[in-house]
Amino acid sequence: METTKPSTTPKGWKRLIYTERAAEDEERRAMLRVVNSLILHLHPVRVPAGALRFTYTWGLGGISTLLCLILGLTGALLMFRYEPDIDRAYLSILALETEVAFGSLIRSLHHWSANLLVVTSFLHLIRVFLSGGFKGGRRFNWIIGLIIFVFILAFNFTGYLLPWDQLAYWAITVSSSIIRYVPLVGREIATALLGGFEVGQAALRNFYALHIAVLPGATLALLGYHFWRIRKDGGISQPEPGSGEQPERVTTLPHLVRRELAVGAVAAMALVAFAMLVRAPLGGVADPLRSPNPAKAAWYFGALQELLLHMETEASLVLLAIIFAGALLLPQLDRHDGDIGIYFRSQRGRQAALLGLVIGINLTPALIVADEVWIDWVAWLPTWPTFVANGLVPVAVILTLMCGVYLLARVSLKAHHGEALVALFTFVVTAVLVMTVVCGLFRGANMDLVLPGM
Repeated sequence: METTKPSTTPKGWKRLIYTERAAEDEERRAMLRVVNSLILHLHPVRVPAGALRFTYTWGLGGISTLLCLILGLTGALLMFRYEPDIDRAYLSILALETEVAFGSLIRSLHHWSANLLVVTSFLHLIRVFLSGGFKGGRRFNWIIGLIIFVFILAFNFTGYLLPWDQLAYWAITVSSSIIRYVPLVGREIATALLGGFEVGQAALRNFYALHIAVLPGATLALLGYHFWRIRKDGGISQPEPGSGEQPERVTTLPHLVRRELAVGAVAAMALVAFAMLVRAPLGGVADPLRSPNPAKAAWYFGALQELLLHMETEASLVLLAIIFAGALLLPQLDRHDGDIGIYFRSQRGRQAALLGLVIGINLTPALIVADEVWIDWVAWLPTWPTFVANGLVPVAVILTLMCGVYLLARVSLKAHHGEALVALFTFVVTAVLVMTVVCGLFRGANMDLVLPGM
């Protein structure tokens, strides 16, 4: 006699619940497949285990990406209320701060995210250099990263004017006056940006268009290529394996993604807390007839403004161009691939970095004070043209000091070429940071040196 097995298929209302649950499970699996595909489109399937150490990456690339997403979201929300008109821009910001629910928080998030992005992307570039992440197949991606950093500065520069308050108006006025001194094309660039010869309605319209349309499109394209190159190169840099060695690799899901989510969550919570406690600054409405004293550029241009106080404007821009060209050529200047993924290249490289740091911290403020109270190239060289005496001569002195730092590392520490470049790079970065601090905190009325708070 045959026995029939009881059916395991639910009947009636139980079948309905079973079917609905199965559909929901399938929908969740489909969404998970989409998310996994997106993650693996941005990341390789497997990454080196050493690349997951927070003390190696510091999460700077991921935090920068998160800040870009926050800026895109908050910027889109701000567009619903902002009016790019010199008669209504400031009033629309005031209304956003006082009348719109969470308007002040959204604006603060946007403002502080933009400023923090300058910091994290700059630190990210420093991390890539110090760990040798620009070598090997990543040479071109280093150049792309530098260009993205320039675009980030351009984002902040164009967005700085949009509130149309006194601080923004005069910061852009100072910055645009610097652009006019760029050899050959400076006047044309400044005139095109401002839509004329002064900061007005045309400038506000142009800056708004660049900020919400042109720069986002260009930056998104560069970021897409940047991420693709990182994925193609197998993730972030790691030490090259020896012959016959196979480095340990782990799956991106869940090892890398879990860490990225943790760092992103902590960074987002810290940013929201800071934005809630510290509102984005907003001064009085822009007044073209009343210039503040001192009139300073945005803080991320502080080093350049400080440099302008010590030499002719054209010479300062020439020096800036030389330093930026050197940064672009770093992959060609240091082609030794044996120290990829090793911070400072070696123990001697750490000593070289410390040497550059100490020289930068001590020499930069000493030169600033000396130039303020003693050095007078024009008086010392009265028969020389001003551009030469107060321009090319200071540039030559600075370049000589940079060469001296490199040679001192080679001679005193017996450092090889790559380690000496670490000393030089650290010295330049330290000098830039010191000048930024001096311009922001130690420059008072008429840009004279003062103690903070005086």
